[in-house]
Amino acid sequence: MKIAVIGTGYVGLVTGTCLAETGNDVICVDINEQKVQKMQNGEVPIYEPGLDLLFHRNIKQGRLTFTTVLADAIKDAQIIFMALPTPPGGDGAADLSYILGAAKDISKLITEYKIIVNKSTVPVGTADKVKAVFAENTTVEVDVVSNPEFLREGVAVDDFMKPDRVVLGTKSERAKKLMTELYGPYVRQGNPILFMDERSSELTKYAANSFLATKITFMNEIANLCELVGADVDAVRKGIGSDERIGKRFLFPGVGYGGSCFPKDVQALVRSSDDYAYDFQILKSVMEVNERQKTILVDKVLKYFKNDIKGKHFALWGLAFKPETDDIREAPALYIIDALLANGATVTVFDPEAMSNVRTTIGDKVNYAKNQYEALENADALLIATEWSVFRNPDFDKIEVALKNKVVFDGRNLYDLQKMIDLGYYYNSIGRKLID
Repeated sequence: MKIAVIGTGYVGLVTGTCLAETGNDVICVDINEQKVQKMQNGEVPIYEPGLDLLFHRNIKQGRLTFTTVLADAIKDAQIIFMALPTPPGGDGAADLSYILGAAKDISKLITEYKIIVNKSTVPVGTADKVKAVFAENTTVEVDVVSNPEFLREGVAVDDFMKPDRVVLGTKSERAKKLMTELYGPYVRQGNPILFMDERSSELTKYAANSFLATKITFMNEIANLCELVGADVDAVRKGIGSDERIGKRFLFPGVGYGGSCFPKDVQALVRSSDDYAYDFQILKSVMEVNERQKTILVDKVLKYFKNDIKGKHFALWGLAFKPETDDIREAPALYIIDALLANGATVTVFDPEAMSNVRTTIGDKVNYAKNQYEALENADALLIATEWSVFRNPDFDKIEVALKNKVVFDGRNLYDLQKMIDLGYYYNSIGRKLID
């Protein structure tokens, strides 16, 4: 099939590349000329494991191309994916201006039937708004399909190529047939393509992310309670995770969730609920707890240093909101940095992939180390905010030599408690016994 993808952000680029991998001819369009030029030159603009291989292979074989000209991208396309940002506005509601603006531009260019696929995460009723834009600007027949993405950063290529399910919101039999043909190669093992109405499809994405955010936040609350009552959150996690009704995923406690999806989607669902005069109390609590959890390590640091860290220097390992990505949107590490600096401390940071994004965002407010051990030099303590694999088995001899004190605040529970006891560290993690 001939496919156009509008927007080459995280979702758009992964979508376009993976669609090309199964033999489709894909043109990705973006208004950022510099970004498009880099992609045309073979430069992948985001870090995502496995994406570069597919990206370069499909460019070489002519199935994946890039342009800044919308008319060229959609001219021959049977299916047009909109993968555009929907940032939260001042009131928390999703900003649909990019989606509706693109729909208007497309509507003035098309001359034959197209399927318009909304790949962005949008509030309930957005498909109806997109249909209205087309009805207002063209007499050409279109079908608007809601097709939410469920990509996890760090494993997005696998998630697209082997999805748990494909959710498609449309009542059109014509669109169902073409979308089934398009997604058929990705569900050969029997995972379902789920057709439903557009509004149910739109709500499915928000419901899924909000439920996972709730699960994470619940476990963080349990971890905080564990510290107060003397229980071990690792034991509790295993105890409840073995219940098949609950499952073992998303039960690892830490310093809160971040990224491009959970914070925005939970907030948007609450805002949509408010529009219908429904008080979504659980999700409001989730947001409140997660906000506190982001700086729980700083609370531990302040307690250890008797509420005075002015002039102290700290090492911070991990900046991305999760491992295997360079995404720092709503990353807990940024909140930790702000809190440490506000209390008069200085910080040296290291992350395998997210350093340049942090430097672009906050500049020289912190020091940037070349590797994880350089970050430790003359630090009063080490804080860990992201569970990168490279941090899981460090050289503790190097850590001991570089740090002023053998003090570690671990926001991701990377290390075995007994090992830290044997090594003689003050080790403060999340929901587990305090080693002092």
